[in-house]
Amino acid sequence: MNKKIRFFSSIHFKIALVFILLLLVTVELIGAYFVRSLEQQNVETFKTSLNVDTYIQNKLGADLMRTDTSAANADIKTTINQAEITNTAELQVVDAKGTIRANSNINDQSDIGQKSASGNVKSVLYNGQIFEGFQYGDNTGSTYTKIIPLKNPNATGDGSSVIGAIVISASMDSVYANINKIVRIFLIASLVAVVLGTLISIAISRAITRPIDEMKKQAIRMARGDYSGQVRIHGQDELGQLAVAVNNLSVRVEEAQEASEAERRRLDSVLAHMTDGVIATDRRGNVIIINETALDMLSTRNEDVIGLSILKLLNIAKDYTLRDLLESQQELLLDFSEQADHDLILRVDFSLIQRETGFISGLVAVLHDVTEQQKNERERREFVSNVSHELRTPLTSMRSYIEALSDGAWQDPEIAPQFLKVTQEETDRMIRMINDLLSLSRMDSGTSKIELETINLNEFFNYILDRFDMMLKTDNESAGNDNNRVQPLPSSRKKRYTIRREITKRDLWVEVDQDKFMQVIDNIMNNAIKYSPEGGVITARLVETHNHVILSITDQGLGIPRKDINKVFDRFYRVDKARSRQQGGTGLGLAISKEVVEALGGRIWVDSQEGKGSTFYISLPYEPLEEGDDWDEA
Repeated sequence: MNKKIRFFSSIHFKIALVFILLLLVTVELIGAYFVRSLEQQNVETFKTSLNVDTYIQNKLGADLMRTDTSAANADIKTTINQAEITNTAELQVVDAKGTIRANSNINDQSDIGQKSASGNVKSVLYNGQIFEGFQYGDNTGSTYTKIIPLKNPNATGDGSSVIGAIVISASMDSVYANINKIVRIFLIASLVAVVLGTLISIAISRAITRPIDEMKKQAIRMARGDYSGQVRIHGQDELGQLAVAVNNLSVRVEEAQEASEAERRRLDSVLAHMTDGVIATDRRGNVIIINETALDMLSTRNEDVIGLSILKLLNIAKDYTLRDLLESQQELLLDFSEQADHDLILRVDFSLIQRETGFISGLVAVLHDVTEQQKNERERREFVSNVSHELRTPLTSMRSYIEALSDGAWQDPEIAPQFLKVTQEETDRMIRMINDLLSLSRMDSGTSKIELETINLNEFFNYILDRFDMMLKTDNESAGNDNNRVQPLPSSRKKRYTIRREITKRDLWVEVDQDKFMQVIDNIMNNAIKYSPEGGVITARLVETHNHVILSITDQGLGIPRKDINKVFDRFYRVDKARSRQQGGTGLGLAISKEVVEALGGRIWVDSQEGKGSTFYISLPYEPLEEGDDWDEA
């Protein structure tokens, strides 16, 4: 904001004041010197006019030496009246005894014949030296007094040579009156000079400050971003050159501003379209720039983070200081999984904002989203660990049974068949796991072929459920007719269950890979049977929506904890690992099911309540066939 400058604080007033003060000081100094010189000159002229000729002095000395006092006094009076001295001066003649013998003042003859009371007169009569002095009185003003000793020319000694003195007294009022008149003339002339000088100084200061004021206004416009104006050049002097420099500066600043603005727009565009988050700080570590990607990664807003410390923004203040980041610029891996609603792992790379002089003016942090990378790395490690564990368990079991058979158990007709059956089951278990891994590998690499065919999902689903009903019926009959059959191990004991069907009666024709989709339903049904209690009810449903068919299987098992629902389709993931291995699971069935359903363009999910059972849903795309859509059979 441009604050208005008061007149007495402006440079215009200051320049005029300086000129006026210089003029006043100059006039005063010259006036003082002139008046002093004039006074000295007039006083010297006045004193010169009061000198008594030598002839008059000799004649007065001769008259003082006469013995006839009366005649001598008359001659002395006649002589002093003949002296060529200004009319304002008063002369007295004093003999060697200090007696006043004559006085030129006609109106004051009373002191003739009396002793002079002046100590200066006595001093001159005593030492024979001329005396000059000034006396100041309230009524008489300034008076000049000069005492000239009269000496006997025939005397040889200094003490007896003085025979009298001439006392000259004159008022200096006329001298100082002339001086005062001249001083008044000088003061009037000085006042006129000061007025004229003031007008000239104002004109000069305005001529100097006008270009400066125009340059100030141009600087204010430049500060506001307006570079269109130009300073008028009033001359080719220094101010004119300064005006040219200001105009050139305005052009250069405008060009630099345009270049800086273009560069800033390019930088903003680059930052806005970067897939990585970018954060820039000042030298104190406070955020000054952050792009949209970083805001999205950190789930915050621009106005909330500008000015905030980067240590607080990244939540690393407990483990690191700003000095640590400036000195090492080490790469950090930040896990925000526990703080955000979704998994987020960021790799942060730091670099310094450093000038050519080496001064560090800030810090740049680049955020890379490595969530998927870290997840894949973790899954790879877990996959290797799980495969190793899953293979080691059956191999260890097989080795134990084979060692027992080698040690002679093969000769026992009751134990040997059981050991061989367990070995065969563990072998089948490893083969199933290998086949599942191969299936997943082919799906991951895209080499698994999907053989689509249009089937009646209603009939197909009932067919699969009939198979499970038949297996249940066959197991029950075998258990009732074969009393001498060897009892299976707890892990393979069959359960009794009931399948309840809630399936639409309408034919639903969908495109699926029959073999792979049968494997999906088998996996879900096997899990439902495996985790259902003895005598539990498994509910199978099939319904139709506007453009989807939804198949669901519900059990009455232990259910899945809420924290594990999103992980049940991960490879090798088990809610209860010990129970799953005991019941022979590989942890790959649901992972395969998810891959198959998604390859068919559908979706699979689960809804579960711990302690009350689980429901697995499969949604497939479906377009109802109209009556005219039936194809002709040859």
